[in-house]
Amino acid sequence: MRVLNYKHSRGISLKTQELYAIVFATRYLDIFTNHISPYNTIMKLIFLGSSFSIVWYMRYHKIVRRSYDKDQDTFRHYILILPCLILALLINEKFTFKEVMWTFSLYLEAVAILPQLVLLQRTRNIDNLTGQYVFLLGAYRALYIVNWIYRYFTEDHFVHWITWICGLVQTLLYADFFYYYFQR
Repeated sequence: MRVLNYKHSRGISLKTQELYAIVFATRYLDIFTNHISPYNTIMKLIFLGSSFSIVWYMRYHKIVRRSYDKDQDTFRHYILILPCLILALLINEKFTFKEVMWTFSLYLEAVAILPQLVLLQRTRNIDNLTGQYVFLLGAYRALYIVNWIYRYFTEDHFVHWITWICGLVQTLLYADFFYYYFQR
């Protein structure tokens, strides 16, 4: 029987994964009240299930948790939550619970990558899989911006300032990573 040697990968930040779980939990509060389509409901359930599964595996799975290096993942991610919540209470499109939570999820998603970027900066040793993961997260957001530009010019009244500004902030946070990614 071959025994695998799991060393600290120093790759994925549990703190970022926890923030993404909060993002999706607050964004999809409408999952059982506003039915858009079976596809939409299933995708929301997949986002929620996979986000919380990742957090559970990184925290509790006997093999996976050994590959997580909590000594390097030290960003105090909880300090991001309160400012995002306060901002959502102050700046939102409609002051209802679901809308404030939706807006909070946008603000939090914009900065949720910070623990991951700090972890990568701290370790300075990015394995290929982690590099691809972070690149694809950033590319996903950058492609959203292309989508918003297209929709702005092709759809009447397509103006979503909060979403746009959050997406731009999130993409700018990736800029430094993209620079070094393409240098490599």
